[in-house]
Amino acid sequence: MKSWQLPEHVADVLPTNARQLESARERLLALFRVHGYELVQPPLMEYSHSLLTHIDAGLSLKTILVVDQLSGRQLGIRADITPQVARIDAHLLSANQGINRLCYAGSVLHARPDGLLNMREPLQAGAEMYGLEGIEADIELIDLMLKSMKIADMGEVLLSLGHIGVFRSLANAAHLDEQQSATLLSSMQDKDAEAVSQLVKEWKLDGMWAKAFSLLPRLYGGREVLTVAREKLPELSAVSAALDELQAVCDAFPNQKVHIDLSELRVDNYHTGLLYAAYGSNRHDAVARGGRYDGLGGYFGRARPAAGFSFDLRSFIGRLPAIGRESVVAVDVKDIPAAQEAVDALREQGQCVVIDYGIGYNGSEEVKGRLKQVDGVWKVIALNDSVLF
Repeated sequence: MKSWQLPEHVADVLPTNARQLESARERLLALFRVHGYELVQPPLMEYSHSLLTHIDAGLSLKTILVVDQLSGRQLGIRADITPQVARIDAHLLSANQGINRLCYAGSVLHARPDGLLNMREPLQAGAEMYGLEGIEADIELIDLMLKSMKIADMGEVLLSLGHIGVFRSLANAAHLDEQQSATLLSSMQDKDAEAVSQLVKEWKLDGMWAKAFSLLPRLYGGREVLTVAREKLPELSAVSAALDELQAVCDAFPNQKVHIDLSELRVDNYHTGLLYAAYGSNRHDAVARGGRYDGLGGYFGRARPAAGFSFDLRSFIGRLPAIGRESVVAVDVKDIPAAQEAVDALREQGQCVVIDYGIGYNGSEEVKGRLKQVDGVWKVIALNDSVLF
């Protein structure tokens, strides 16, 4: 007998977990809907250029590429839904010059996993807002992200905040070239403070900028970090604006546990400003991530303010509430010709009715009664022979 193996970091979802995921997906989309976010369903694949693989090296490495047998052009299987939603806002919903609130929940495929414990087929769910530039949009989305965490048992959720604008404004002021900026950003992302200090020494940066870059990896902690940052970072208008945005978010969630890290810069190339993430208790990695990506739609001909968040719903397995199988009514196969109308009526009411062929079947333990004819009327009889309905 052959043992059919799946590729590494790919797994089936069996009925127990599938019920949990589908229930969570329904609750999540209902939550998005009552906050005004409309569902979109982009295709699983499209031309790779439209997936923005050419502007983001990380996204390009994760995208599985194939040749379209109809056109001969290169197709990509989506690794991230956000570029697709940006395309939809820019092209298909361009008649609306105001705010577009959009949401989604669909599978993506990764050529390689994000981490050793991550899957290559995440169920990416998220919400995005296009057309509102102010910090109010970010606050609304962070609030929705935190509410989304409540569909699972995440314990005490930690809100982590950062801002790519701080690093980029310092890089511009220090006149770093593109390669230097990318190298320094990579070291920041790795939390390698020693490498950051070594790089600024090698490049012989002005003392003020060298001190600022060396300080960034150490600017992390509670809300007090913002006060320290204002005191020790160079007085640049862009830095002050970024710190003001971070302060506004902190003020909007006074009772939320917050962690600020000005070197938390694990971003896609399209991110432009505020960054945020949610961490569950006893989880070393973020459960959800989001941020601002103004101008992403410009690649599709319509640059607009944009922000959003997303997460892998499959990563919630193990923390979702148990969803038992619905109770089952069984009907003998020999009774089906006469009982078909009664069976259809029960199913229309939402009752699960299975045909009993005289052999075992999945769900047999959930059978609560059998459909039998009593005095010419088909009724559901409990296993103890009492009439249920």
